[in-house]
Amino acid sequence: MDGALVTMVGNAASNVTYRETTGGVAVASFRLAATERRYDRERGDWADGETTWVTVVAWRRLAVNLVGSVNKGDPVVVSGRLRVREWGEEASRRTEVEIDARAVGHDLTRGTSTFRRAVEARPADAKAAAAQGSSPGEWPVAAAGGAGRGGSRAVCLVEEAVPEWIVRAVAARREAEATAGATAPAAGAAAARRVARAVGRPGLRGREARM
Repeated sequence: MDGALVTMVGNAASNVTYRETTGGVAVASFRLAATERRYDRERGDWADGETTWVTVVAWRRLAVNLVGSVNKGDPVVVSGRLRVREWGEEASRRTEVEIDARAVGHDLTRGTSTFRRAVEARPADAKAAAAQGSSPGEWPVAAAGGAGRGGSRAVCLVEEAVPEWIVRAVAARREAEATAGATAPAAGAAAARRVARAVGRPGLRGREARM
């Protein structure tokens, strides 16, 4: 089984641990608990079976993204290569099962998740963010076209900017609501027309005509 491509569904049993090799390569790991579900015919219900414990190891981009995405207790799906490590003397030989992860995601049968596209940043920034416990949107971002002083590239996550037309529409609607509460209906209609002009969309002009 060593080296076989496997997919496991379970829960993150630890927070993500992040480090870098001496060569500056990002490495992250966490413990995964996968519990088998079996149908109990006597009870007529599903019951938990045995729990399998593995260590998930990720490298480079996946390692950096794990820091801001997976927390202890999260239901996850992991796909990668199965590795079995053994060490110690013959009498006290120990074995650890690892998955060299190629992809990690949340188990959407258990809840919802929002995807945020990654941008270029220095691995050192991800390490500092992991140590401070900051959220992905707070991670420093490298200048476009450059990887920073570190020389190698990793990624972090940033929130996309809100479109300008939405900002204008929200501001105009707030103004309309404030005006409608203090002036005559005619003033409210004028404020509604300002909303339509700010957004510049045909659908709102149609609603304006009915007002």
